[in-house]
Order: sequence, then C-alpha cells, then structure tokens
Amino acid sequence: MSSIESTVTDQYDQLANVYDRRWKRYVTNTLNFFKGWAEIAATAAVLDIACGTGELERLLLQDNPTQIITGIDISEQMLGQAKKKLERYPNIAFEKASASDLPFPDQGFDVVVSANAFHYFPDPQAALAEMKRVLKPDGKLVILDWCRDFCFCRLCDWGLQKLDPAHQQCYTEAELHSLLENAGFRLSRAQRVRFDVIWGLMAVTALSDSSVQKL
Repeated sequence: MSSIESTVTDQYDQLANVYDRRWKRYVTNTLNFFKGWAEIAATAAVLDIACGTGELERLLLQDNPTQIITGIDISEQMLGQAKKKLERYPNIAFEKASASDLPFPDQGFDVVVSANAFHYFPDPQAALAEMKRVLKPDGKLVILDWCRDFCFCRLCDWGLQKLDPAHQQCYTEAELHSLLENAGFRLSRAQRVRFDVIWGLMAVTALSDSSVQKL
C-alpha cells in the first residue's frame, strides 16, 4: 500500500462510525442517481471499487436481493460497517484491497462501478487498467465522481490539495474521458449533473471493448 493510500485509510478508519450519518444527504442523492444511471442487470456480477460502508450495495439489493456483488475498500473500518449492514446477504462479499491491485482473476465481473472515489486514486491509470483486466470482454465500467468543470469543485480541489493529504485531484469530464480511452475503454455515455447548489459531478459508462452491448 502506498503512503497516500495509508493516509486515506487512516482518515476513513476514523470516519467510519459516523460516515453514513454525517454524509447522509450527499450519499443518498448521489448514489440513488448512480443506481439508476448504471442500469445494472439483475444477473450481473458486480465489483464495487471503494465501496465504503456498503450504501450502494444496500440500494442495489432493494431492487435485486440476489444480486452478486463484491465490494472492495482500503479502510478496514468502513468495510466493517458494510459487513454489519449487509450481513444477512450471502451473495455479498467485502474485501480489503486497493483499486490499483485487485485480488481477482481476469474477466471475472460483468460490471465494475466506482462512486465518489476516483479523486482519491493516486494512480488512476493503474486503477483503470486493473478494472479493465477484471471485466469480461463485453463488460462495462461505470464511474461517478466530482467534476472539475463545476466552479465549486474547482475550489474544493484547489483547497483540498493544500489541506487534505489524502485528496489527489479532481478531473474535468474531458480529462476523465481521456484517461478511460487511454486505458482501452470505449465511451458509451456521459453526463454532468449537479446536486444542490454545491456538488457538481460527472457520470460515465465505458465498455471494456468495442462492443455496444448493454448489460
């Protein structure tokens, strides 16, 4: 684990017990949007990168209680919250792992998702390469993250880079799309979306090869 990832781990280990309560409105708004945007088939095997306390898993299981989902995070305490929250679902697994070093075989997942976390990844290109590796040839990657095209996110990015050693950087929509294309993904659709007057985010769906098949 890199020193940056250790810093992120320490930060979120300390936040784990209060995270859902402190960020309830933000998490509810963004993840409900993300669930609809992702359009995940009930039969898809899903990998959630930086799953946190398992809120996305909880939302997905409301519609498809037998959905097969694996969540990874680098914070043991956040994973502990997720495991307690979803302990009655045998089809859900949580594991401590880094986005840039996934402990899974090639082509094991139909869908890889990552919500509200990409700006923390110290090596986004390595993370995207790992996401592509574990996706099936007709799989898809869905990302939701802060968007630097919005004024407030530019200010947040500038401030957090000075004040928060865990924060890496926010990207513009064009920058994220370039990263995805450089990693061998084919862009399927994209949208910028604002939540409240503050949060501006971007969503993107990318395919692991040139197929246009939707899962």
